[in-house]
Amino acid sequence: MTGGGPSAEPYDVVVVGAGVVGSAIARELARHPLRTALVDAADDVGEGTSKANTAILHTGFDAVPGSLEARLVREGQRRLTEYAAEVGIPVEPVGALLVAWDEEQLAALPGLARKAEENGYGKARLIGPEELRLREPHLGPGALGALDVPDESVICPWTTVLAYATQAVRAGVDLLLGHRVEDVRPGHELVTTRGVLRTRYLVNAAGLYADELDRRLGHRDFTVRPRRGQLMVFDSFARDLVRHILLPVPTALGKGVLVAPTVHGKVLLGPTAEDMDDRTATGSTAEGLAFLREKGRRILPALLEEEVTAVYAGLRAATEEDDYRIACHPRQRYVTVGGIRSTGLTASMAIAAHVVELLAGAGLELGPAHRLPAVRMPNVGEAFPRPYADAEAIAADPAYGEIVCHCERVTRGEIRDALASTVPPASPAGLRRRTRAGGGRCQGYYCGAAIRALFEEAR
Repeated sequence: MTGGGPSAEPYDVVVVGAGVVGSAIARELARHPLRTALVDAADDVGEGTSKANTAILHTGFDAVPGSLEARLVREGQRRLTEYAAEVGIPVEPVGALLVAWDEEQLAALPGLARKAEENGYGKARLIGPEELRLREPHLGPGALGALDVPDESVICPWTTVLAYATQAVRAGVDLLLGHRVEDVRPGHELVTTRGVLRTRYLVNAAGLYADELDRRLGHRDFTVRPRRGQLMVFDSFARDLVRHILLPVPTALGKGVLVAPTVHGKVLLGPTAEDMDDRTATGSTAEGLAFLREKGRRILPALLEEEVTAVYAGLRAATEEDDYRIACHPRQRYVTVGGIRSTGLTASMAIAAHVVELLAGAGLELGPAHRLPAVRMPNVGEAFPRPYADAEAIAADPAYGEIVCHCERVTRGEIRDALASTVPPASPAGLRRRTRAGGGRCQGYYCGAAIRALFEEAR
């Protein structure tokens, strides 16, 4: 638990779900003189869908024109790009190439270019196989052309949610972790595993469980059907094989299997798109990884010769409709934020602004807005200076020159800072998302004991 903690006095707003969207909403509410709580069942922020995605900052070029998602992704991309530069979230504008591998896919590209125009993105252009080969010399044989989308970027999703939550907490929001909401009584009494919370207004940003919470409030507007995405992470030696985000022509199930660089200097292959019944099914499967290898071999054959440093799976909150399921129920003083799928990271700040507008329309008196406390996040991206290579930082504090995790070049100073931060990690896995410690090719084999010792000492 971070912040003031629950009390008998009701909150003005409780946000359920401390993923990237819920944390963004809490941060937006923190601009106003409100008593706000951000509540999550997990012991860390971003523990659900937000920690296991493809880490792309989208332009929204291929969203459904006129949809709420299209508008919020477009606005969110602008907001998050500016915010990332302000607070130090790693972003690399590598651009994307939507690659056509057969005549049917090639014929679909002009329509996708027109869709981009309808969505207000005018920079997408068709390129032929010769230019494509120059742009991506390691691409597999048989590519017929591509749609060039120059403003797609890769971003660090872990730092994003952490920045939102950190700024919210510093502005006075209570972060109540380990509080699973088990029931909602009349008058917005939230029965949690650690006590009862009362609130005047309620925001449901519960991700995979948003429909379940919605039903407790008497609504059956949508049903979440978890869609599992398995992904593979290839070692930093593979990074020079790819220069852009390599996208397939999308299908009804999503954007398909892509190959993309990451801000951490790795290469990502995935995701799968598997509809599941189990909302906790985040395990990888032999079949899923074999499918990804088959797809990857066609896109970037040399990638399959490189070492895999990690595999993981995330669950997207897919629903029966393509659009976001954001709804306000003014009489209940309640807003549902459901069906936020893979574009939620990009749209998060715009979703937050939209939700606060809905709350105001439902009668919440926001009061005057004020500036949020300035934050600067520790850099975990490879395109930007990191402490182990910063002579001035090491001279001022030798702990930044003492490497603990050699694969990822993470220093004792970075680990110390993360453990003492505003929103500290609750586990070594949380520490890895904040620093990259233990996330390299040895997966903590050599540094795991030292990392665990530092973690336990801080606790």
